[in-house]
Amino acid sequence: MRVLGINAIFHDPAAALVSDGVVVAAAEEERFSRRKHGKRPVPFSGWELPEKAARWCLDEAGLEPGALDAVAYSYDPSLVEPGLDGHDVQWERLRTLYAQRAPNFLATALPGLDPGIVRFVPHHVAHAASAALAAPGPGDGDVLVLDGRGESHSHLAGTYEHGELTPLAAQRLPHSLGLTYEDLTEHLGFLRSSDEYKVMALASYGEPRFLDELREHIRATGDGGFATDPVDWGALAKARAPDGEWTRDHADLAASVQARLEEVLLDLAAWLHGRTGGRRLTLAGGVALNCVANSRLAEAGPYDEIWVQPAAGDAGTALGAALHVARSGGDPLAAMPGADLGRSWDDAQIAARLDTAKIPYERPDDLAATVADALARDEIVAWFQGRSEFGPRALGHRSLLAHPGHAHNVERLNDVKGREQFRPIAPMVALDHASEMFEGPLPSPYMLFVHRVKPEWRERIPAVVHVDGTARIQTVDPGGEPLVARLLEEFRRRTGLPVVVNTSLNTAGRPMVDDPRDALECFGSAPVDLLAIGPYVVRRREVHGR
Repeated sequence: MRVLGINAIFHDPAAALVSDGVVVAAAEEERFSRRKHGKRPVPFSGWELPEKAARWCLDEAGLEPGALDAVAYSYDPSLVEPGLDGHDVQWERLRTLYAQRAPNFLATALPGLDPGIVRFVPHHVAHAASAALAAPGPGDGDVLVLDGRGESHSHLAGTYEHGELTPLAAQRLPHSLGLTYEDLTEHLGFLRSSDEYKVMALASYGEPRFLDELREHIRATGDGGFATDPVDWGALAKARAPDGEWTRDHADLAASVQARLEEVLLDLAAWLHGRTGGRRLTLAGGVALNCVANSRLAEAGPYDEIWVQPAAGDAGTALGAALHVARSGGDPLAAMPGADLGRSWDDAQIAARLDTAKIPYERPDDLAATVADALARDEIVAWFQGRSEFGPRALGHRSLLAHPGHAHNVERLNDVKGREQFRPIAPMVALDHASEMFEGPLPSPYMLFVHRVKPEWRERIPAVVHVDGTARIQTVDPGGEPLVARLLEEFRRRTGLPVVVNTSLNTAGRPMVDDPRDALECFGSAPVDLLAIGPYVVRRREVHGR
């Protein structure tokens, strides 16, 4: 079957294509529209489709819309319970109407598409499939989905056997761990459904002194579900203005909610494991992007192995919906080949763009060695290689790289990106050396866990050590990422450090760079020393004459 997956109803609209059980392409609309998250998660945006991402997925496979066997839409409006507490009373009917009309909207956006082939996939089933069916060795294992909300629920727990899902528990709205964390995000002056990772970072600066109060409001119920009663955030810490300074109260509140989230997740995982006795847990939903909580589950939970979908947020439901429909149609499924599922350009296309921009560039004999030299000189490098990543993490395809041995690079890179200074930057490390430096789940190719930095390394790589002594690492296997692995080895030869700083190639409020034009715009607007784009390098001093 040729199945196009679509996520559109809430936020992070995306498209994915699965052909004969193989993941061919997946991309988020924001990478094409250059609008962060594609759209805001409001009911009246429900009609907006990932048109550009969907067209690109089809082009990548050489398909016309009429050649598709199915379109999998990751939301089932028939499951919405009108009037359910937790829905937006004024607007929920409009969102549901948009979802019901999605087949016709898609047929208009993709001329030649038969609206009759559109299939609605329950939102949390799409999340679950994006984890369990995409994981290495797909087809069996337990799955836990937690996010803000789906049609009428915020959680699903189940198990897969031979690719078939058996749901074991689900939590109805208004109870939602994801929405509770979003409420806190907004109270702390950040953008909800967008900046939750900032709250996670801020939590490391605080102590969970409000934990006892929160245990009264947020608790597992012993039946695979949980309760989240309303919290008077203002009684714990004053609301922070978006441009205001954060205080110890803010950090302590963030730490308290983070700690309570981890406790409840452990309870939910224990309940699920008690029902199945499984050894592997897969995770999806926006809460699964909380790498601190993932590490707590890996360390203290009952499972031998945890695998998290790299695009665990709503974008990943496009992939999950497509996998679910393909599996339901009888296709055997191949594991997700990696997160690099987006666009790429060949050498000639990149050179043509550089020529059009009329900037000097060169093609070094050894790109990895040239970039390693720059990094060893403490230069900042923009790294644009291969297919772009699907999901929110830069994983060595659209990255900003720097020397981890200089503490000033934290402030320096946060200034380059326009980010808050309390936010950490992450290390990319050769897999063969990871266990020498870090303690935690290995391998960790998708930056979805935090690891303790061993004491003897903390002063050697201060730029990537967070205030709590941890780092959100990406391990690099030469078999999957040969160029990045060579770069790490060349940098190690020069510095003795088998690790470099890796953060996303973008500036604050902008999506990650996706195409060569984006890369040149970012390079031109930020104080980056060298752009490595395909086999070519562009040096700032040559562009600007200094």
